[in-house]
Amino acid sequence: MIPRIAVGAALCAGVLLVSNGCATIGGSEKAVLRAKDTVFPALVHIRPVKEIYTSGKRQEVLAIGSGFIISPDGYVVTNEHVAGESKFVQCVLSDKEEVEAEVVGVDTFTDVAVLKLEVDHRLPFVEFGNSDDVEAGNTVIAMGSPHGLARSVSLGIVSVTDRYLEDIGPMTSPFNSWIQTDAAINPGNSGGPLIDLHGRVIGVNARVLRGAENVGFAIPSNIVKDVVDDIIKHGRVQRSWIGADLQEMLARTDDPARHGVIVAGLDPISPAAKAGIRPGDVITAVNGKPLHARFEEDLPAVRRAIAALPIGQEATFTLLRGEEEQQVTLVTEERGALRGDEVAFDEWGFTASELTPELVREAQLPSRMGVFVSGQQVGGIAANANLGGGDIILRVDDTPIQNLAQFKEVYDGLVASKKELVLLFVKRGALTRYVMIKQTPGAPAPAEGAEAVNEGEPAHVE
Repeated sequence: MIPRIAVGAALCAGVLLVSNGCATIGGSEKAVLRAKDTVFPALVHIRPVKEIYTSGKRQEVLAIGSGFIISPDGYVVTNEHVAGESKFVQCVLSDKEEVEAEVVGVDTFTDVAVLKLEVDHRLPFVEFGNSDDVEAGNTVIAMGSPHGLARSVSLGIVSVTDRYLEDIGPMTSPFNSWIQTDAAINPGNSGGPLIDLHGRVIGVNARVLRGAENVGFAIPSNIVKDVVDDIIKHGRVQRSWIGADLQEMLARTDDPARHGVIVAGLDPISPAAKAGIRPGDVITAVNGKPLHARFEEDLPAVRRAIAALPIGQEATFTLLRGEEEQQVTLVTEERGALRGDEVAFDEWGFTASELTPELVREAQLPSRMGVFVSGQQVGGIAANANLGGGDIILRVDDTPIQNLAQFKEVYDGLVASKKELVLLFVKRGALTRYVMIKQTPGAPAPAEGAEAVNEGEPAHVE
């Protein structure tokens, strides 16, 4: 499976068939074949059944992707956008054996996922190489299942080793630098390995540039290894969070002697905001270790350094405010999920998800209480009551909503009781308003143009 995106990024991973008798790029045909033969037995064709929520309801769709085995007991690496939100995952091994797999864990912030094949015998596996040793011009091979054509191989070179890609829509990878390659990349290859001529995995294919020809991107293996280790040990990746959006120094000055990273924005309820850090401050060090991002491609490394701080412990930030140097101490928090859990509420005809820190920041909420309405069914109870996608439900009748789990409990009780009218208090953009849910026939219709109440600062919720 491979959703594509424009300009900065697109999901996928690549391949082009190695032709018989053709010359290779930067190496002999025998070297290419040796590398391919080393990795081929560990190649996996992945067919997940994914749960998606669209138009206010839950649906199951079959996707296609790629992966590779990294241990004899059957751990498989692929992309989060391939295996994430999967109810069931079927894998086809290189010998065409079909095996079910469990999703061990996913990391949306790097687009990495780990599966565990349900086998009782040893499997062939591959080893990671050192992506820091990769140079532009190195010959590389991409492997996977373009357009579902399993066991395909493509050949190319590394174009750039540290490409920076902007976040677009749901595709957010703040901790990734990217290996750019001209090895052919097509939908279906996401999660497949990018290997060197020694048969070592130096990247995981994940994105392609829409509208371009043979411009693909792989997650460097050194980033992947750290994420995979955390997922296998803990089931997830644990990162510190301070709530500061960072920007490269070149956005403010072209003086190469000015070191640090600019604070471009803050989550209003974050550790950084509570400690007194302000937009415009320049962070130069954390716990005495220098931080510097002159160019935007330096930002992922700075973000990883902050994410690696011990969670829940004090950290001292050195910053410049104007020309004055200051020391600020804060206690880090654990970074929340990029996407919250989502649930379909079929009787009312809508879907809702947890409030993530990003949604809280965009809506300028004072806390993380409430649930986010992600969609509604045309003609359903919610749509007829004018409850829309992007609304944030803060209260149901007189009950404040803490989180998605509590809302579901309240909702289930209301559905079971068949209460005729339910009053929701929701935030919509900069305003709050009441929404009357009509559960049973014969109840009065909801009033048109419910009174809007100003509450807090202007906000915009996508």
